[in-house]
Amino acid sequence: MAREKKISLTIDDTPIEVDAGTTIMEAAETLGIRIPRLCYHPDLSLAGSCRVCIVDVKGMGYYMAACSSQVWEGMEVQTNSPEIRRARRDIVELLLDNHNMDCQTCERDGHCELQNLAYAMGVRERHFEGRRKRFPLEKSSRSVVRDSEKCVLCGRCVRVCAEIQGVYNLSQHGRGFETVVGPAHMANMDDSVCIQCGQCINVCPTAAFLEQRGDRPVWDALADPKMHVVVQTAPSIRAAIGEGFGLAGGTAATGQMVTALRRLGFDRVFDTDLGADMTIIEESHEFLTRLKEGPLPMITSCSPGWVNFMEKFYPELIPHASTCRSPMSMLSVLTKTYYAEQAGIDPKKIFMVAVMPCVAKKYEARRPEHLMADGTPYTDAVLTTRELIWMIKCYGIDFLHLPPGEFDAPLGLASGAGDIFGITGGVMEATLRAASELVTGKPADRLDYTEVRAAKGLRETYVAIGEHNIHIGVANGLTNAKVLLDRVKAGEKFHVIEVMACPGGCCGGGGQPYPPEGVKVLDNDWMFQRGNALYAIDSGKKLRKSYENPAVDEIYSSYLGGPGSEKAHELLHTHYHAKLPRGIR
Repeated sequence: MAREKKISLTIDDTPIEVDAGTTIMEAAETLGIRIPRLCYHPDLSLAGSCRVCIVDVKGMGYYMAACSSQVWEGMEVQTNSPEIRRARRDIVELLLDNHNMDCQTCERDGHCELQNLAYAMGVRERHFEGRRKRFPLEKSSRSVVRDSEKCVLCGRCVRVCAEIQGVYNLSQHGRGFETVVGPAHMANMDDSVCIQCGQCINVCPTAAFLEQRGDRPVWDALADPKMHVVVQTAPSIRAAIGEGFGLAGGTAATGQMVTALRRLGFDRVFDTDLGADMTIIEESHEFLTRLKEGPLPMITSCSPGWVNFMEKFYPELIPHASTCRSPMSMLSVLTKTYYAEQAGIDPKKIFMVAVMPCVAKKYEARRPEHLMADGTPYTDAVLTTRELIWMIKCYGIDFLHLPPGEFDAPLGLASGAGDIFGITGGVMEATLRAASELVTGKPADRLDYTEVRAAKGLRETYVAIGEHNIHIGVANGLTNAKVLLDRVKAGEKFHVIEVMACPGGCCGGGGQPYPPEGVKVLDNDWMFQRGNALYAIDSGKKLRKSYENPAVDEIYSSYLGGPGSEKAHELLHTHYHAKLPRGIR
């Protein structure tokens, strides 16, 4: 193998040798020099637009952007001269002068990269005060709020929407002082092709994008003695919530989470994992039918961002989508039907709260297909992981020192198969555990299907089940999903495909704790530490198969009448339809 060409240069008078194609920023980091940056994100293409990372290169006569400039032989770089520090500080001060200075009341206070830059550069006063940009707050979306007054035009949201999600909903409009980021023709987010995944929120360095706030009705319900307030928590929450209290990423905090929810005043704490077990049972029966009658492939439908994407960009594949509701929706339905009947509570007196890693769940909860006959939602409110962390802190709960609690019966018992729903490939693996037994009529010969654990965004494999060699695709991040979907459209034969809208699946959802600044999320251990926590929970349980869950058996035997029954279809299944943005209907 040919040796990689090496480049010799000096950075801050220190000689260094790096591979050809290395950027100045990357080269500096090998010396322990961290050049400030704002528009740069390790998962996205290079923009070089904010100029915060400027450095002085001998002989150039102007400052160069370290994030997008590659090194060359003999280059001499100064990263930290008084002139460079002053120029960077001026750039940050100009950004701050055109920024909404409400740090103490901003949701990203303490997690804002612009705030961190100002502190690191010693910005202590505003030298450039004057007229600043003014734009209305855009709150049309069920999931995503756009606050253009806090936008620094770094372009991260534009790039993640295009490069990772393949949606291309956002772009910069206007020029100069009036430049603003938004959908085509500056339409409202709800009128655009936005799929409400919230990845723009995760990469935004300020608070130009946020989730639609969901805590107010929850506080009101908790304070109402006439309401029976129930909460459910998605699988990935337990592997991420601890990060909000200083725990390392991937620390399972299930017990503390349950206790904290009880301290907040919830009457019952149920586990969305049981909804996942129900989804697995229904999906496996649906797959068995499709294996005989078609249409194939069957495509999973528990990711609402993916469902939105399918309805807008791949409507011809809607017949291939599983008709199963998501675990959240299944558990909400069972709470207001099965549980209400068991407990003798009027469903109208039950307030159902779902804690989700996904801002698109806020949209899912209000879809017409997921409302009761009288228009009442089965899921009354959806909180993100970030919102729950804030509520716990607001209430004064010492999360780290809470004793562990247990989920409540009858909707709190779940198998390990339900836990792994929170990581990409987990839905497929859990379904294979059930489908194997259904297809062969024999106990599954294994429980771990590591070949479908898609850590790098896209995976394809074959799994033998009885006489069938099942062709499987797994994708997370919708640019990756497009690869598989286009192959299906071209006539290639798959049996089953799992699609998760967010990178890493639910563990990387748009409502999870903000990633640490500068961490490469894609293809990186940081994201999958959360997933590894879920795999550890699964492997440590005695109950690892959804169809062996006694709570599931009881629900089917006493209420639904069996998997795939008429009542199960009525309550646990749904439908989807093609959608076009309102502006082009």
